[in-house]
Amino acid sequence: MIRFIIRRLFAAFFTIIAVTIITFVLLAATGNQAARLAGKNATQAQIHQISVQYGLDKPIYVQYWRTMKNIFTGQAYSYTQNINVLTEVKHDYPATLSLAFGAGIIWLGLSVLFGTLAAVYAGRFTDRVLTILSMAGVSFPPFFLGAIFLYFLGYKLSWFPLGGYVSLSDPWEWFKHLVLPWVTLSILFIGFYSRVLRSTILDNANEDYVRTAHAKGLSDRQVLRRHTLRNSMIPIISLWGLDMGQLLGGAAILTESVFNLQGVGQLAATAIGNLDVITIMVIVILTAIAVVLLSAIVDILYAVLDPRIRLA
Repeated sequence: MIRFIIRRLFAAFFTIIAVTIITFVLLAATGNQAARLAGKNATQAQIHQISVQYGLDKPIYVQYWRTMKNIFTGQAYSYTQNINVLTEVKHDYPATLSLAFGAGIIWLGLSVLFGTLAAVYAGRFTDRVLTILSMAGVSFPPFFLGAIFLYFLGYKLSWFPLGGYVSLSDPWEWFKHLVLPWVTLSILFIGFYSRVLRSTILDNANEDYVRTAHAKGLSDRQVLRRHTLRNSMIPIISLWGLDMGQLLGGAAILTESVFNLQGVGQLAATAIGNLDVITIMVIVILTAIAVVLLSAIVDILYAVLDPRIRLA
């Protein structure tokens, strides 16, 4: 098991290095950054001065090394906004972290519940109702659901605040401001995850090990809990790890914007609109690190759920 964990962590490290190189090269290919910073009417002398100032006249491998050094030592400054990007990310990250983990816990728990119920009652009324609800959840985009929740539950009934983020130093206000974003973000994932889990449980129910467990005299509930559900959780955990990595990197842009949470997603949207290369690069690397590390954790959980994976 220890060797398996070490192999996965090494793979994660080299994957992050590869992502930083690819990201840097792609963003460097977007054009002359010095000319963009200098403006439309800049002279060649002004463009050259900016290139020297920001080190953009150096070979690309030197620029890469300098940029990565600045990012990982907290000295990455935005060319366009002249701010420390890591400081800005640190300021915005609590909102994104709170949104992602709160919604992630909700959708994982409810997906397991609904997916299991749909599989147990496959073809019956409960299954049909859950199927309709899951399809409806997948069909509604977050910005639509968020707007509906804000109007009825926030504006009309005044049950919840009309957006914004409050730090965890005030737990009750923090919770009240995040309930609607959590629900909005969770609904899409609950519908998809529950359908995947239902299908996986029904597929595994026909496996030899399930028939063997029944032959040993175990009840249907024991077989489901100890064998079928445990193995069926492997694809769900995989999906959860990848989706959580994306959310931690700022992928919940729509939800953050609707509820004005001022998280990393909104920072990313602003950076893309301004073509702020350094800020975009920091957020992409942050996303990559989150995805890769969570994928490594998921692989380790795989090995716990199914020891055969440790041999891979």
